Amino acid sequence: MLFAAVLLLPLQSFAAQVNDIRLWRSPDKTRLVFDVSSEVAHSQFFLENPHRLVLDIRGTKKPATVATPGLSTTPISKIRYGVRNKKDLRIVLDLRNKVTSKSFLLKPNATYGYRLVVDLFDSQGTKAAVPERVPSKPSSRRDIVVAIDAGHGGEDPGALAYGGGHEKAVTLNIAKDLAALLKKEPGFKPVLVRTGDYYIPLRERSSIARKSSADLFISIHADAFTDRRANGASVFALSRGGATSETARWLAQRENSSDQIGGEGGISLSDKDDILAGVLLDLSMTSTLSSSLEVGDMVLKNIGTINRLHKKQVEQAAFVVLKSPDIPSILVETGFISNPKEGRKLKTRSHQRALARQIHKGVKSYFVKKPPPGTLLSKLKAEGKVSTRPDQYVIQAGDTLSEIASRFDISLSSLKTANKISRSDRIRTGQVLVIPN
Repeated sequence: MLFAAVLLLPLQSFAAQVNDIRLWRSPDKTRLVFDVSSEVAHSQFFLENPHRLVLDIRGTKKPATVATPGLSTTPISKIRYGVRNKKDLRIVLDLRNKVTSKSFLLKPNATYGYRLVVDLFDSQGTKAAVPERVPSKPSSRRDIVVAIDAGHGGEDPGALAYGGGHEKAVTLNIAKDLAALLKKEPGFKPVLVRTGDYYIPLRERSSIARKSSADLFISIHADAFTDRRANGASVFALSRGGATSETARWLAQRENSSDQIGGEGGISLSDKDDILAGVLLDLSMTSTLSSSLEVGDMVLKNIGTINRLHKKQVEQAAFVVLKSPDIPSILVETGFISNPKEGRKLKTRSHQRALARQIHKGVKSYFVKKPPPGTLLSKLKAEGKVSTRPDQYVIQAGDTLSEIASRFDISLSSLKTANKISRSDRIRTGQVLVIPN
């Protein structure tokens, strides 16, 4: 009996185990995720000379089969493991440079079980540069800034696609395609909120857009539902109720915030009394919401030319990423990734590029109709150098047909055919070309 008790001791000592270790690198931090079999308690502390972070996870073991992720792009040079007090797992992160850290336990969700998350924040000297919000100088040549947010990322994979795959990969591809199209468009500057496979908190996404002085924020997603028959694309703007609650939140935090509303040369709330600050916020949110609905309608109509629509009008909901009081914001659900037919399409690069083209057309249509004052697009429109139709392009000085075809991701032959251009024909500045789908 004594022998049997000794054999059982190791099994009773370790209440949990680490099943997997995953890592994501973002511009300013490294996220290390330990998938654990059950809820665990933990503690952490730093050691100096050399820099190390020590993580103790109580009653936990790490099987030898769990591999260490790649560390080359992170501040971690090595991960070491040991046993503490015969029952706790001690993890030592050898660090290349000094970092700060935050750790917490996440409860199970539809994709993962319990996860112990360790965030390592780069020190000021090593972190990637984050663009600060710098008011532009008065100019007739400012670019229109469009912030493009690929939904989910990192340990948040989003919806599971029919037949395998995740929403986070689809949204990032579409976001990058849209950014590439806008980058080729005179007068536009795209900013990717997420450039790789890592997670960004929801409010931080709109904060990145604000620091980039964005004129528009677009969050890209792919829907999912328990009923696989659900299908169709949607576009959302903020609901009235969401706008009201966000006004209250901004009003409550204004004393501790240097945020401004109204874009360039905006208005600070910190020195306003409650009534005036509330009125200013309400006016800003009302104007922003109106613009969001208008640009959302143009995007939705263009998507509707290549994809079935779930609803034929812009819907409204209290999505956190849409709650910027001074930046028109829309959320595009590109289709139901859980639907067999749409799920397969959404995972193809051809359909992802097609969706990006239609979103691009909607965005361009809106800004050609209402170009912000002081922008290059406003100047080009006044000079008659930009078409008001998204399926047309006005030739600029120095353009070639091959460059125009590449810009719109179409073949040179299809561009010539649509415009009845023969081999001997020459193009001229100011000529209007039809851009075929």
